[in-house]
Amino acid sequence: MENYTSVPVVTLRDVVVFPGTTVYFEVGREATVKAVNEAMHKKQYIFAVAQKDPKVEHPKQEDLFDVGTLAQVKQLVSMPGNVVRVIIVGQKRMKLENLEYNDGYYQADLTELEETRQISYDVETIALIRGLKDLFTVYVNEQGKINKNVVEEIMDCTDLNSLINQIATSIPVNYQFKQKILNEQDIYQRHEDISIILSREIGILRIQDDVARRVKSQVEKNQKEYYLHEQIKAIHKELGDDDSETDADRYSAKLEKLKAPKKVKKKIAQEIKRFKLTNSNSSENSVIRGYIETLLTIPWKKASEDNTDIQNAENVLNEDHYGLKDVKEKVIECLAVKAIKKDGYSPIMCLVGPPGTGKTSIAKSIARAMNRKYIRICLGGVRDEAEIRGHRRTYVGAMPGRIIAGIRNAKVKNPLILFDEIDKMGADYKGDPSSALLEVLDPEQNKNFSDHYVELPVDLSQAMFICTANSLDTIPRPLLDRMEIIQLSGYTENEKFHIAKNYLVQKQINANGLTKEQFNISDKAIHTVIQNYTREAGVRGLERKIGTLCRKAAVEAAKDSEVKIRISNRNIKKFLGNYKYTLDAVSDKPQVGIVRGLAWTSVGGDTLEIEVNVMKGKGALQLTGKLGDVMQESAKIALSYVKSQLTDVVADDFFEKHDIHLHVPEGAVPKDGPSAGITMATAMYSACTGKKVKADAAMTGEITLRGRILPIGGLKEKILAAKAVGVKLVFVPEKNRKDVEEFDSEVTECVDIRFVTEAPEVWKLVLEE
Repeated sequence: MENYTSVPVVTLRDVVVFPGTTVYFEVGREATVKAVNEAMHKKQYIFAVAQKDPKVEHPKQEDLFDVGTLAQVKQLVSMPGNVVRVIIVGQKRMKLENLEYNDGYYQADLTELEETRQISYDVETIALIRGLKDLFTVYVNEQGKINKNVVEEIMDCTDLNSLINQIATSIPVNYQFKQKILNEQDIYQRHEDISIILSREIGILRIQDDVARRVKSQVEKNQKEYYLHEQIKAIHKELGDDDSETDADRYSAKLEKLKAPKKVKKKIAQEIKRFKLTNSNSSENSVIRGYIETLLTIPWKKASEDNTDIQNAENVLNEDHYGLKDVKEKVIECLAVKAIKKDGYSPIMCLVGPPGTGKTSIAKSIARAMNRKYIRICLGGVRDEAEIRGHRRTYVGAMPGRIIAGIRNAKVKNPLILFDEIDKMGADYKGDPSSALLEVLDPEQNKNFSDHYVELPVDLSQAMFICTANSLDTIPRPLLDRMEIIQLSGYTENEKFHIAKNYLVQKQINANGLTKEQFNISDKAIHTVIQNYTREAGVRGLERKIGTLCRKAAVEAAKDSEVKIRISNRNIKKFLGNYKYTLDAVSDKPQVGIVRGLAWTSVGGDTLEIEVNVMKGKGALQLTGKLGDVMQESAKIALSYVKSQLTDVVADDFFEKHDIHLHVPEGAVPKDGPSAGITMATAMYSACTGKKVKADAAMTGEITLRGRILPIGGLKEKILAAKAVGVKLVFVPEKNRKDVEEFDSEVTECVDIRFVTEAPEVWKLVLEE
């Protein structure tokens, strides 16, 4: 390590000198001028160091950075005003050890800084050099103001240390960043620091360029509009059209024709008066303009005439939808009331069911049947109360809520408004939209619906509201209380077949540009698509598969317009590939410890074979199959009940010396709920006693510790799933009898449904000796 003593010091403001670089600067302070002159007369070396604060006039050691550069003075040029222009070349990085003031200038004792890591010129170093040059090239292209000679010199550099120093000198960034690089003794860290600075500067330059372009574009646009407006004014003046109708006059004329309550007309007249008094260029003027136009376009008293022809409504609903008996009955009842009492309220229906069962499309059909305007408002993901009630006019960009906006678009006060996905609303700090709907969906309150933007009561009592939801669990109780719930369960296979044949096939033929002659699908093929290519409660997936078949046919039709495609069971795999789903049919013979349970899923019903094994052990219960907490509790309850029933049947220490393993297949699928209680109890009882369970039987029901069987939900889908796999005997809780009585004969035919209240009743009928 080399030491230097009494080296003249040049303190620099906002300038950092790097080794191997040439720097031009001017000095005027007396001590600095003396230092450079002294250097020229002796060894020509100076210590160039930057000040921490450029404003300090007479810096001391604590005002200077610890690290600077030993530089050689190449040239001095005296300038007017005791200013000297200096050209120096950086030599080495030095650390300032001591600073003294002698003979009118500063002298320093220095220590050379050594690298903490020596660089080896291998492949990695070459990669660092190339990467840094590429980054610098991008910077130069963005900056566009660096001297070409400097750029060429940097690009010819083959030493990493020199490259870093040259780039740091050439880029116009704050001296603090440059000093950080100079301080760093690790060359790899210096490389990282300069790369970060370059990347940051590139980002800043790009943003500046983008902002400049946008400002220029906006200024040019505003100037163009200003000139055009001035020209139009001049033309009107030349033509003598200065007395043309103003906006305020037009609003006043519309107000005269508007059919609205006196209170509304008075409010609009006041706003028009305010509009006249405000400056046309002010922001308040545009706010008042928007408010007046909103009030003038709301249909305060304009209503469409309902078509109360009940026979026509029945025809329309049957044309558009197959099944949905409950919904159709409710609509007919509503129309009947309207036919008798013109000002009668429409009930607020909430259609609840799985996806694809026709909830949204039935609302369109009701609007067509009643000759009403149709407005759909999707509430899925809405978390802001202002979506329902609108914004206060004091906010920038304020607007009415979706309900008022929908009525404005419909241009009548009695449209059919569909609130789609009402169960998927949220709530946050902006308010609770479900609470805002409480007023909208109450016929006693919505006569005077208050929108924050409109600030006047709007009569919604003549509008008809229909809501749709997939589940009632997330709908708040007060909101649920205002609606009439209509459950849409999943379609039977026969219903899906008729829907596909009568509606979906023709719809997809038209959508894909085919004709009936070009595309035909057999009834058996439709059944195959339903059974083996879709698994859902609705028909959305079925429609997609039919659409796929039509597109395959469209490819052939595009090649040959005379081609005729017929889809049958023999060639359906050619178009749709191998079967996606196959039914897990019932076993051929009774088995011990295996019982078929019935489950409800979001895509309809399903059957699960619950398996129980008993083996020697220490009395542990093992549960597998990704079971939820409720289902695990049901298994424990079932085991406790089975133990209580087998005290006289098995040995006293049977459960202490045996482990019980219960497994529900399809282990990757999460399962939960209490409805498998009786199934698990039966499987355990069978496994412990060795009695076989009938293969064609299935069951569902929650079980208690005393063996009572409690009612469950989703029964229709469960029975349909049992029929699909060939189950002949189904055990259902007695308290679900009322649900079964409401099912169509199509659901219950070919299945022997037994209603049970306690587990022993099931075991007596299903277990074989």
